[in-house]
Amino acid sequence: MPRLYFFIGLMCLVRSDTDETCLTFTRLSLHSAVVGTRLNVKLLLYTRRNLTCAQAVNSTFLGNLNVTKKTTFIIHGFRPTGSPPVWMMDLVESLLSVEDMNVVVVDWNRGATTLIYSQASGRTRNVAKILKEFIDQMLVEGASLGDIYMIGVSLGAHIAGFVGELFYGQLGRITGLDPAGPLYNGKPPQDRLDPSDAHFVDIIHSDTDALGYREPLGNIDFYPNGGLDQPGCPKTILAGLHYFKCDHQRSVYLYLASLTENCNVTTYPCDSYRDYRNGKCASCGTPPQEACPIMGYYADNWKDYLKEKDPPMTKAFFDTAEENPFCIYHYFVDIITWNKNVRRGSITIKLRDRDGNTTESKIDHQPATFQKYHQVSLLARFNQDLDTVAAISLVFSTGTVTGPKYKLRILRVKLRSLAHPERPQLCRYDLVLTENIETVFQPILCPKLRM
Repeated sequence: MPRLYFFIGLMCLVRSDTDETCLTFTRLSLHSAVVGTRLNVKLLLYTRRNLTCAQAVNSTFLGNLNVTKKTTFIIHGFRPTGSPPVWMMDLVESLLSVEDMNVVVVDWNRGATTLIYSQASGRTRNVAKILKEFIDQMLVEGASLGDIYMIGVSLGAHIAGFVGELFYGQLGRITGLDPAGPLYNGKPPQDRLDPSDAHFVDIIHSDTDALGYREPLGNIDFYPNGGLDQPGCPKTILAGLHYFKCDHQRSVYLYLASLTENCNVTTYPCDSYRDYRNGKCASCGTPPQEACPIMGYYADNWKDYLKEKDPPMTKAFFDTAEENPFCIYHYFVDIITWNKNVRRGSITIKLRDRDGNTTESKIDHQPATFQKYHQVSLLARFNQDLDTVAAISLVFSTGTVTGPKYKLRILRVKLRSLAHPERPQLCRYDLVLTENIETVFQPILCPKLRM
């Protein structure tokens, strides 16, 4: 009997990695980045049963992973300071809040933590091989490749692509959050993420002029604010490290915002950001909003994509606000003028509801050309959505500080919501705008056209 007690006590003391109560993401330091680390991949499993307490899993131990459910892998990127990604747990919890699934955090911090970016990049294929071994075991246990979803951030996006390539493009979906550009721009498809790596590949490009990949990489590529400078991010190096990573990380926070119920970010397929800003691509079908792709988690609901087995690569553009939930509400401002001479300038429009709430849009990215009896349709973007519009104000400007003040004689102005096309269109007739002077008016319902 004493031997039995001794044996039980010994078994309680000996605990393998897979039996660890709560596995945590590897936390390293700048010192580790300087001296370098060897690749060591940990897989952290979260489910609704263990939402805040990760379980260690590997290719020989699947733990609580339910192979009949969807499994989402989160793969981080380059970690030059060794710290865990600040957004990681928010993403885990948000994913589990919208769907009962397995979430596997791919912790390759020992390998991504280095001051030498090329070293981290050189380890991406080895990470992919480890993930393949794990997924192979999932398949043995009855999982389906179609139920596997990979979310890769920066270098992690290309890791997801390499995994997809190892499974001949049969993964269900890959989302690339600002896939890394350095060492990957211009590479052939087999050396980076590409549309053939999964049944559906969607990308959010938020830093194409620095750390992100420039060209399209997926079935649909989303370009917030043109994929360049993001609103709310520092404009100068005086902001320190935040200056370098803010645009790059914005893709993650936009994706996170798509998991909340605050708003769905509608995007507009277009050839260029310029065409989108000029209002040339603000309709996706009939009714218009139903056919427009939604950025983020629900991007795979895009019905135009689902109609085709091999859809063309599509670029979609949209603008965002500076802060979460980042939603911008689009309106068309249709203006018909009756000036004898051509007028060129910008329009600032302000909306006010009955409670006094206001929202403003300055449409000045490109001067509009107003010709007699020609309609000009301007795309206005507002940070706030007003259910009812009680008053509208307009300011016309040619951009000149000195010289005569021009007038813009408006035959009709019409306001129509893109976010809510079911709302009534608002009109006003016979207005005269004096340059740089605000003109306020109460709109009336536009008459319905008889067919």
